[in-house]
Amino acid sequence: MSSRGQIFGIRLFSVLMVLVLWEIIARSGLLYRDVVPSLIEISMALKNLLSSADTYIHIGWTAWEVALALGIGGIAGIAAGIVLGANDLLRRAYEPYLYYFGATPKLIFFPVMIMWFGIGPSSKIALAAVSCFFPVALSTLSGMRGINPVFLRVGKTFRANLWQTVGKIYLPAMHRPILTGLRLGLGLAVVVTLLAETKLSNQGLGYLVIQAFTIFDMPRMYALLLTIFAFAIGANVLLARLEGGRGGTRVGFSSGY
Repeated sequence: MSSRGQIFGIRLFSVLMVLVLWEIIARSGLLYRDVVPSLIEISMALKNLLSSADTYIHIGWTAWEVALALGIGGIAGIAAGIVLGANDLLRRAYEPYLYYFGATPKLIFFPVMIMWFGIGPSSKIALAAVSCFFPVALSTLSGMRGINPVFLRVGKTFRANLWQTVGKIYLPAMHRPILTGLRLGLGLAVVVTLLAETKLSNQGLGYLVIQAFTIFDMPRMYALLLTIFAFAIGANVLLARLEGGRGGTRVGFSSGY
């Protein structure tokens, strides 16, 4: 068996073991029955959930918030990483702040975001954007350190301006670190958005989860959690394909500068 087949077998075995263990606990009576519902009950709840048109409206709402937050935080993070990576003085001055604030739980800023942007989606998007900014900035800064100095010298030879240097040298040379940062930022954006939706919202997957919990509909809550897992995995797989879809580093130079 190939290594890929072995890896798939290990993953499949792990999933099956978790499902079997879950069903054993559900039927054993060790925990309160409704806290750990059987897989059949969760499957029925998942079927009902996915057959409702309202579910897809909530999925689309969360996806829109996450995508907008990732776009804002990602672009800002890439720009910050490039600026700090290109200027040694600024890097030494501000890089510690990226690490200090990057390790701070961003949910503590939620009341501030509500005061600034209101209780609508803007506050949730802003909080998620701040959360994903730091991993993208740090990953981009790390990628800037790894750029081959030869590329930079060639750019100077062609008298490349700032935008040409960024577009033809920096971004192509460090697409992998950037996409890695975006994947990390995506995870934080999803988590923060969902948590924010459980607090002050009437739309989104987070709102549905807290609603199911409030009425103690555990099968529906677990079905929603599975939906969230699928949502997050799908978005992560998309970024992973973008990361793996490009071969080696391609830095373009031409006399068209």
